[in-house]
Parts: sequence; structure tokens; C-alpha cells
Amino acid sequence: MSNSDTSVKPSNLLEWLSVLETRHSKEIDMGLDRVSHVKNKLDIQYGCPVIMVAGTNGKGSTCAMLEAILMQAGYRVGLYSKPHFLDFNERARINGIPVNDEIFVQVFDQVEAARGDISLTYFEFTTLAICKLLADAPLDVVILEVGLGGRLDAVNVIDADVSIVTSVDIDHVDYLGDTREKIGFEKAGIFRTGKVAICSDPQPPQSLIDHAESIGADLRLFGRDFNYNGDKQQWNFGGREQRRNSLAYPSLRGANQLLNASAVLAALEALRHELPVGAQEVRTGLVMVDLPGRFQVLPGRPTVVLDVAHNPHAAATLAQNLDNMGFHAYTYAVFGSMLDKDIAGVIAQMKDKIDHWCVCDLPLPRAATSEQLLHSLQSAGVLEDKEHSLQKFSNPEDAYTFAMSKAGENDRIVVFGSFLTVAGVMRARRNAQS
Repeated sequence: MSNSDTSVKPSNLLEWLSVLETRHSKEIDMGLDRVSHVKNKLDIQYGCPVIMVAGTNGKGSTCAMLEAILMQAGYRVGLYSKPHFLDFNERARINGIPVNDEIFVQVFDQVEAARGDISLTYFEFTTLAICKLLADAPLDVVILEVGLGGRLDAVNVIDADVSIVTSVDIDHVDYLGDTREKIGFEKAGIFRTGKVAICSDPQPPQSLIDHAESIGADLRLFGRDFNYNGDKQQWNFGGREQRRNSLAYPSLRGANQLLNASAVLAALEALRHELPVGAQEVRTGLVMVDLPGRFQVLPGRPTVVLDVAHNPHAAATLAQNLDNMGFHAYTYAVFGSMLDKDIAGVIAQMKDKIDHWCVCDLPLPRAATSEQLLHSLQSAGVLEDKEHSLQKFSNPEDAYTFAMSKAGENDRIVVFGSFLTVAGVMRARRNAQS
């Protein structure tokens, strides 16, 4: 199908996704001109508050907490998050339920008709489709997760009422720059004049602060405009005009979740007149929130941990969380990564936590091969002896099956390095249960 051929339309979601994966010349093609033009033709407008979330790590957790709390408060909530693990439908949820295939096909047809001769990447096309279906749904609030960076990300064609940047660290250097200052500027691109702009990174780059001030955004910084404190039982949030005390810890595990939760409560403070939320609804939402693949500890023995950590910042958090878990005799890793990631930096954070490495290929051309990962581990000084091993596998499923066959009931298996690594293991577990 050529870029301008609309005569033969795919008839189902799988056909549509297959077409979109191969249609555009580049997988990532930064810039908003093409997307903005199609957005205007689609007349995407929101009649409710929009919250946009960007950041190197913590985006998914922040979006999930917002969704859970607002649903507990009785609001009709639309969420766009990415990437998906097993089914594309996971990317768009209305009141916690993934949008069905038929609605996706209808809105894909609308984007196809609107784009004319304009070529769109898979991400741009699907982003426009999801933004359109959420705009047309009867919703009280919409939550949009940025894909890459912020300023030039397709999601940024939408003007948010509240924007959150969760964290700023080194990732996607080919597109965003190689310093926190450059990356901070890119992420600050989601801020809007006169609108609330929240940053929960304890050390925000000066570039982010400067950009927010230069455009006249209402910047709210962690430690200056909002904060938290707590003990082992509960925690408290303090914002500019709102305090919330005796809060339950989020059900999401991990060292940074109170930072993410604080950003969520700062956003709800900013929207307290449009979307009032009570104390009990916050408590229940934090307890009820669920997010696959973010330090997700599965039931049973051996212990299995799924974590999408794919950069040094996230790997450091994962390592800290593993230290807090208690004793395990041996730890096995199922590890696969994209080649453009800081693989050496990830390994540096994790190498002292792992006894047996099961490295794997991933089903994308830009993924690192298991051979490359093996070489990176050896270069980092990871040795093979009676207590340590290195194994290569052609996919995450085989690596996980091997680890399960070797691990004792007092051992643990940590699956990390990429969404695709975690998705492969999720798929293997689903197939084993079906």
C-alpha cells in the first residue's frame, strides 16, 4: 500500500498494525508539522482536563496512579500509555478497560482519510488515533503519556492543562542529547504558558526551570512547591495549598514511588476545583493501583521479578529494590536490551546482584544480540565459575524457561532490560497457563 493509497483499507486491527509497522521510511521521525496538520483535519479537541506525563523513568507509574485515584473518585478516565506488553489494545484504556478492536479500526480509518498524502510513522498514526478516540469519548479527564522526550513527541500536539516531568536522566541520546540539561529542555517542551508544570525530579535541570519561566508556565518543583515525609506505616503530602496526611503507601513497589505519587497529588491539587478528590479516594487509589512490569513480583517459588528497567537510572532503582527484598540463595537474570541503550551502565548497576546471566536476542532489528550482551558482561568483569554463569538464548522465552529449570525454590529470577524482554516472559507464562 502506498502512502496515498486509501482504496484498500485493512479490515481488522492486526492488518492495520502490520501495515503501519512497515509503511513509513523511519521508525522514529521527530517533528510535529505532519502530526499537527493531521490533528487539525481530525478536529481533535478536549472538553475536559488533560494531564500529560513525560520523564526518563516513572511515567507509567505516575499515569497508573492518576488513573486509579481518579477512577476511585468516580470520574470517567481516559488513558493513553505505551508501549504495550501483549496486546496493542493496552495502549488506550477507558475507565481501566482496554479499547476494543472495532473502535480502533474505526478511528484508524478516520486518521487514514485525514492524512491524505502525509506519511506518518507507526507511533504518530496510532497516537493521533488514540488522541482522537479519547477526545470523542464522554470523559471527565484524559491522561496522556509521552513516548520519547517531549518537545517533538507526537503527543505534544495536544495542549495539556497540567504537565508532569517525572525524572530527567540520560537516555535516547541520539534524539534528545547527551546531557541532563539538553534532555531537560526537551522534556520541558510539554509545558504550556499559564498552565501548571510539575517536575518531581529532586534535581531538576536548570534548562527545564529556565524554559518553564521563559514561557510563563506555573512551575511547581519537588522540594520547593510540594514534598512528602513519612514513616514505615504511612506518609504525608504537602503542596502549595493542600495537605494530605496518613496516606497508604502505593501498591507499586520501589524506591521512587513516593516521588511519583507526590507528583500525582501535586497534579490533583492543581485540578482540585475541576476534579475534586477526597482523602479516602486517594488512599484507596494508591492501594488499588496496578502496573505490570514495574518491579512486579509474581506469586510462587522461585520468586520472579519483572522490571522494564532499560537505562542506568532505572537499573540503579531496580538494584536498590532487589537489596530490600530479603535473602535469596541465587539470582538469575533474563536480560535483553536495545542496542542504543547504555548497556554498560545498566550492567554496572546490576552485576553485583546477579549470579547467573541468561542473555537473549529480542525481535527487533535495533536490539542488541545475545552475543553483544555476553561481550558487554565479560568486558564489565563478570566471570564464569562454580557460582556464576553466562548463557545465550535466541529469545526471552527460552532464557526464562532455562532459568526456571535451574532455579531452586529459594532463588529468584529477575527479568529486565527492555519492555520486549518482559513481554516475552509474560507471553511464555500466558502460553504455559493456557
